[in-house]
Amino acid sequence: MSTGAGIDYSVWDHIYVSDDEDVTSPYVDTSSLFRMRHRARLERMAEFQHSGEDLENNFAECKRLLEKAQGRLKELEEEGRNEEEEAELKKVQAEVRKLKKDEKLFGKMIEEHRREEKKLPWNVDTISKEGFSKSVLNIKPVTKEKEKIEKQKTFVETYGKEIKHFGLLRRWDDSQKYLSDNPHLVCDETANCLVAVCIDFEIDEKHALMEQVAHQAIVMQFILDLARTLKVDPRGCFRQFFSKIKIADKTYQDAFDRELELLKGRVRSCAQIRMDSAMKELEEEERQKRLGPGGLDPVEVYESLPKEIQKSFDEKNIQMLQIAINKLDPDEGKYHLRRCIDSGLWVPDSGEGDDDDKEEDEEEEED
Repeated sequence: MSTGAGIDYSVWDHIYVSDDEDVTSPYVDTSSLFRMRHRARLERMAEFQHSGEDLENNFAECKRLLEKAQGRLKELEEEGRNEEEEAELKKVQAEVRKLKKDEKLFGKMIEEHRREEKKLPWNVDTISKEGFSKSVLNIKPVTKEKEKIEKQKTFVETYGKEIKHFGLLRRWDDSQKYLSDNPHLVCDETANCLVAVCIDFEIDEKHALMEQVAHQAIVMQFILDLARTLKVDPRGCFRQFFSKIKIADKTYQDAFDRELELLKGRVRSCAQIRMDSAMKELEEEERQKRLGPGGLDPVEVYESLPKEIQKSFDEKNIQMLQIAINKLDPDEGKYHLRRCIDSGLWVPDSGEGDDDDKEEDEEEEED
């Protein structure tokens, strides 16, 4: 609402800015990050609604019991009473008093719950209700997904340096001026890229830089959410966001800080997952390089060998190895020897290998 004193931003005081829209990044599953927050908010809303329903049900039940008790009290007051009925009358009177007290208590609790409900901020789930619902089959989901990824990739290749520069700005005025000079950066692709940069910094253990870029990612997300709420182009409302945040009250600032901490937590979690995955891939590559001629891992084979055979390999003592194998059952000894050869732990002379193969062939023929 425009007035002589300027723009009235009070309409924003009860609008909950949300970063749970379905966006896509080729570098990180940003949609999952923001969808986690959306799910948590829906759970809080459901819990609040259930508490209200419980209060209504308890109030209705209390009212039903009160009507029943009052009916019984009226019957006892109209009838002649003996000593036993007099005791029952007092009991029913006490029950009626208690139920009336409970009824008032539940009534106050319901009024308080309704007041709290009116104070709840708007969000994308409560700001409007659908008039009707229908299902539409997406006949080319893969194509659309590829288009999003390609669009993100192209945008980052074109404006990657500008996005990183924005991510390192610290003052509100500097951020506003930079977006004024580069309004094309006010978009979902920039938000996605900033989150990806945060994760890269966290992996590189540049924690201070991660936190700074995370701050700017939340700035961009708040601007985009504001645009979606007001149904305007985000390039036309980022100035309103900065005007609001510069003079923000404690509630608004606390909301911003809370979302920033949540994002930093998700970034750390994603970075850890990526590092664990990279470590597993590296270990698997090293394992593949170690594989012997028979396709076995020498480390795994070594760890499965009896202690005496392990010691012979540690000391590189062929005689000790032969003695250790001869002590074993013949089949078990051949089993371990074959695994040592297949893993590359033991490289027999060409003659030895031929003799072993001949012995195995003769045994198979005898069987």
